[in-house]
Amino acid sequence: MAEVLVYVDHVDGAVRKPTLELLTLARRIGEPVALALGAGAADTAGVLAEHGAVKVLTADAPEFADYLVVPKVDALQAAHAVLSPVAVLVPSSAEGKEIAARLAVRIGSGVITDAVDLEAGEQGPVATQSAFAASFTTKSRVSRGTPVITVKPNSAPVEAAPAAGAVETLEVSFSAQATGTKVVSRTPRESTGRPELTEAAIVVSGGRGVNGAENFAIIEALADSLGAAVGASRAAVDAGWYPHSSQVGQTGKSVSPQLYIASGISGAIQHRAGMQTSKTIVAINKDAEAPIFDLVDYGVVGDLFQVVPQLTDEVKSRKG
Repeated sequence: MAEVLVYVDHVDGAVRKPTLELLTLARRIGEPVALALGAGAADTAGVLAEHGAVKVLTADAPEFADYLVVPKVDALQAAHAVLSPVAVLVPSSAEGKEIAARLAVRIGSGVITDAVDLEAGEQGPVATQSAFAASFTTKSRVSRGTPVITVKPNSAPVEAAPAAGAVETLEVSFSAQATGTKVVSRTPRESTGRPELTEAAIVVSGGRGVNGAENFAIIEALADSLGAAVGASRAAVDAGWYPHSSQVGQTGKSVSPQLYIASGISGAIQHRAGMQTSKTIVAINKDAEAPIFDLVDYGVVGDLFQVVPQLTDEVKSRKG
């Protein structure tokens, strides 16, 4: 069976959930071979093997931490040359999409970004995407070279599928461009204790109707009761009520959780572009004519300042 190269997103050996989802998708079209780079790369082998990786390629060098994405592209290109895979899968983060684009240029292939599903086809892997703010679903395939595909988080289940997971060291020769842009300092992001927005199974978002930064506390309370991430509309972010890193929408982050709760959000097309692929959508808005209600699975017409605290209390009471 053909091999599928999967780029591993990990932090010091702790594999992030989107990578495990990629392994699920990779098994549909071939045998997953994982590529883990940087500090802790060898420590990823166990969990990768548990989720279907038949082989784990590892490489560690100062370049992976000290410089931007080019060293990682160099490593992927080297792995591609060794394997000649049927496809290359990369998590669809901002960095992942840059890596994928650079790799596709180097190997003379096409690239598909933000796929939400993947299946085998007679002429190569077929990727499903949501287009025009998720108003349409498209199926695409790369017609030249090895398909390089980035996949949105929460697009596939994490499934255990024990495999050999044989660890091999990958030899990487870094290009002249690899050291062109150096990381001179890092500032750790302050932890909120909540899940990463793009990876969360549940997202609770607030919009213009929250009416102030201080009122986001009720959004956060509901999110915490559900173990959810907190999002915000562009209107709330532009008003300075919540950080841009939490913005959901066309100019923010795209999310696809199992449950999305929109509170005080009208449902402008820009916001819908970032959350319309959510599996279940619930909206709370006092305007019965708000466009968001055209999209939702469940809608509550009411004042969020009354509805959200009641919902939070109910969640807490059911948890015991």
